[in-house]
Amino acid sequence: MKATICFSRLLSCSLILTATLSTTSVLAAASSGRTTLVGSAPPWATAAKNVGAADAATDVGFRVYLGWTDPAGAESLARAVSDPRSATYRKFLTPNQFRSRFSPAASDVAKVQNWLRSQGFSVVYSPQNNHYISAEGSVAQLAAAFGVQFDLYNVRGQTVRAPAADVSIPSSLAGVVKAVIGLDESYQFVETHHRVDAQAPPSAGFRNAPPLSSFWAAISSPYAFPAGFTAIAGKAPWAVRGNTPDQIKSAYGISGYDGSGQTVAIIDAYASPTILQDVNQWSTNRGLPTMTPAQLVQVVPPGVYKRPQNPKQDPQGWYGEETLDVEAVHGMAPGAKIVYVGAPNNYQDLDAAMNHVVDQHLAQIVTNSYGFPTELLPPGYIKPLEDTLIQAAVEGIGVYFSSGDNGDETVNFGFAVADWPASSPWVTSVGGTALGVGAAGTRVLETGWGTSSYNCNSTTLACTRTGWLYGAGGGVSVVFAEPAYQVSAGLTLTGRGVPDVAALADPQTGYLVGQTQTFPEGVSYDEYRIGGTSLASPIFAGLMALADQKAGHAHGFANPLFYSYSAAFHDVGSVKTAVARRNFVNGVDAGAGTVDRLRTFDDYSGSPTQHTGAGWDNVTGLGTPGSAFLSLIGQ
Repeated sequence: MKATICFSRLLSCSLILTATLSTTSVLAAASSGRTTLVGSAPPWATAAKNVGAADAATDVGFRVYLGWTDPAGAESLARAVSDPRSATYRKFLTPNQFRSRFSPAASDVAKVQNWLRSQGFSVVYSPQNNHYISAEGSVAQLAAAFGVQFDLYNVRGQTVRAPAADVSIPSSLAGVVKAVIGLDESYQFVETHHRVDAQAPPSAGFRNAPPLSSFWAAISSPYAFPAGFTAIAGKAPWAVRGNTPDQIKSAYGISGYDGSGQTVAIIDAYASPTILQDVNQWSTNRGLPTMTPAQLVQVVPPGVYKRPQNPKQDPQGWYGEETLDVEAVHGMAPGAKIVYVGAPNNYQDLDAAMNHVVDQHLAQIVTNSYGFPTELLPPGYIKPLEDTLIQAAVEGIGVYFSSGDNGDETVNFGFAVADWPASSPWVTSVGGTALGVGAAGTRVLETGWGTSSYNCNSTTLACTRTGWLYGAGGGVSVVFAEPAYQVSAGLTLTGRGVPDVAALADPQTGYLVGQTQTFPEGVSYDEYRIGGTSLASPIFAGLMALADQKAGHAHGFANPLFYSYSAAFHDVGSVKTAVARRNFVNGVDAGAGTVDRLRTFDDYSGSPTQHTGAGWDNVTGLGTPGSAFLSLIGQ
């Protein structure tokens, strides 16, 4: 309960970690020179889910975060340089200038390092901006240092570690330490936002089953539209093979630029061993220039934990995520440099990857296609990244996050909740649409991505609804207040509204990607259609690289600009229609047979707080790029 109360006033809470011990012990510790980090135990660590003590010998890597020396000043500057009405608009700082004004003092870093060493921890690394100290030690050392017992909990089908109560630190560090990430395993719930409707992960082999059209409604199926989804006459069309970069840019009215001179960073976990050869084969097939190792750079941030792969989160599935992200950015901006920043695992290192990109200013644009399917996290997970995002805004780095693929999350939690970090007021949250591109490359239809599935009988042609399947994430934050840029745009929300903008995401009208996969007949390169807001975010980031090229400068944190010039966006409306698709039962060929499905568009029957309509909405935000989009950054 403590943690939940703290969520609603996050920025005023002095929180951070995860802890456990009886209330008496915490109070006793507090009375003997200790300070409790209120709200640091995750809300999922309840007595009902407790399955026993954590192994005292387990080795844990964690990061102790320090705050900016003038947090209010840093936030104020971030607003000013991002506001088109400000006299200091786009007068960004360099990383060195930011560090000199806002980084924690070296003496404070030393103080924390000395305490960690005194507790037996190995101190691993601290970045140039002194934002955190990474350290390693055993669960037994954690319990002694942070004054709590660490237990295991059964949560959402996983056994995860957490402190049983709020942790504490020496009172001498209370004004220095702002958060600790890694004491609990909330990071196990991070998920990627890509959808392939495969029977197996992409790296294990997946192919789309024909019939597959080359453009919207090129081939008609024998199946009638479901009741209520008859916006288009006739029978439901078969799904496309996968939209290409040329089709997407043509539909959005984008032409004339290739992103030369611009740099986009992609943050994911792991790193596909075949990414360069895959993107180059895919590029050749699309008539795009191939990439050199100097144009596609892979970076592993220093100070992250080189743990074995984490099977709980499908390591090979992240290969598909990287493939999608790289090919989406390259497809939109084939002349841009891509810096792929891959944590060596998907444990808690994504925060360190973001800090590395920002502190080293590796790119002017960062796209992220993952997130937590909730905001109900220990504030210690939220506040450190918010600080990093403020630094990004001050340095003129635009950060984009996919909004999620589970609608308003009612299907997962029984109530509506936004995904984080997409709900951060310092990121541009990218929602998703279903996009139909005609034979002439025009936008035949575009509506919000929300999907129910119907099983179809190929003999009787009857289709029976099986339930709501997925859709673009969106809603209203319960952690962050409505930001000024949304208030100024006339929105009246109870909190930060998600998303801000949108792009193609629906897997039925998705993107054609190419990847080396393992098929029954062996390992080979093949292409398949993919979707999700994991697609929307890198598409949008790639288009922003074109806008920066046209403007001749970086755009920085763009939300205040976007909400001031909403006419640059195509306002996505409601179109109730559907498409047919055929799936291989085994995911790769017709050996085990096929099944036919109908998939609806603009369907929020399983996400009751969402809708697509005129103006901003909680599926597509302000909308998708329109014909005036590339001129936006020059405003």
